[in-house]
Amino acid sequence: MNLLEKLDAAATARKAMLPEGVGAFGIPVEEVYSATEARIGERRVLLLGTNNYLGLTFAPECIQAAHKALDTEGTGTTGSRMANGSYHGHRALEREFADFYDCCAGIVFTTGYQANLGTISGLVGRGDTVLIDGDSHASIFDGCILSGAEIIRFKHNDMIDMEKRLRRLGDRTETTLIIVEGIYSMLGDQAPLADIVALKNKYKCTLLLDEAHSLGVLGETGQGLSEKTGLQKEIDFITGTFSKSLCSIGGFCVSNHPQLDQLRYISHPYIFTASPSPATIASTRAALQLLRNGGNLRKQLWKNCTQLYSKLEETGYKLGPEPGPVIAAVLDNPKQALQIWQRLLENNIYVNLILPPAAPDGKSLVRCSVNAAHTTEQMAYVGDIFAKLYNEILQT
Repeated sequence: MNLLEKLDAAATARKAMLPEGVGAFGIPVEEVYSATEARIGERRVLLLGTNNYLGLTFAPECIQAAHKALDTEGTGTTGSRMANGSYHGHRALEREFADFYDCCAGIVFTTGYQANLGTISGLVGRGDTVLIDGDSHASIFDGCILSGAEIIRFKHNDMIDMEKRLRRLGDRTETTLIIVEGIYSMLGDQAPLADIVALKNKYKCTLLLDEAHSLGVLGETGQGLSEKTGLQKEIDFITGTFSKSLCSIGGFCVSNHPQLDQLRYISHPYIFTASPSPATIASTRAALQLLRNGGNLRKQLWKNCTQLYSKLEETGYKLGPEPGPVIAAVLDNPKQALQIWQRLLENNIYVNLILPPAAPDGKSLVRCSVNAAHTTEQMAYVGDIFAKLYNEILQT
């Protein structure tokens, strides 16, 4: 096949899973009314397909900060961080992230994807090894590919399999980077961080923890799994994104290793990408302060998570192993998942549809993202519709 024929083959495979006329991916959101509601087509829908975990997208503090930055600094930097793109706000946000995690250094990237791409490819290279969880995000896998290091996967959250692979590496463990996530984006489960740290220390590896989905969600001040477990000092590098609990776009890496600053001179995704706009940086700085003081938001978020998870579990859905802001109903095949997704939309509920190969183990997912702005009544309505569809689709 030539290059264009390969794209035709991919389109054919996609159409085999999605009937003609059903556009489940990239649906245009015509209007956004709040952190929980929007308009899709002519429908006013309840949003359960965003990563807006603390519900801060319309926070006045963030909007006002962005407006001020637009007025005083313009729409964009028009340059990379290595050139003219390091404004006062960029450096201030880096210091604020380092302070938040009680680390000596921090770097801000233009996207969360690039935070992993740039950090991983800067830390390891040819002759090194990366040991990653089998359910790792694409940005982690792509960062490993870019680095040229040998990539070894272990079974998802399986510490026996992880240690088996570490033993096989022998002396190479000292040039091995272990990469795990605080909360995994498909099923919403958490990494067994204490066990991972124990293995990291036993085999003298380096550990990177991606807190993308756990930032703002776990821990007393919202640092993530590192804070929840009290293992902050055991983690060498922490990456994360602005596009979830911080309701913006961008990414970061923090560390207590002073060598982190050298990534500015060797990391291509950092060097050759235009820096985030001043408005983006300003709104993120405001959101980070709200996140740090957002204990009540986290309590409400977990109340909502537990309510919906319990309802779906009671109904009979197969779910991830624990409640959290990501709640995924696991379906045996794409047809079932598509039916439920489409019927939810007909009932004015927007969720995410995840099909193979993105979904683990060849299954399909209908994935809900819960946030702190959802009400008890909204969670009850969503749970009731899921129960109705379970009886109508999965019990027939």
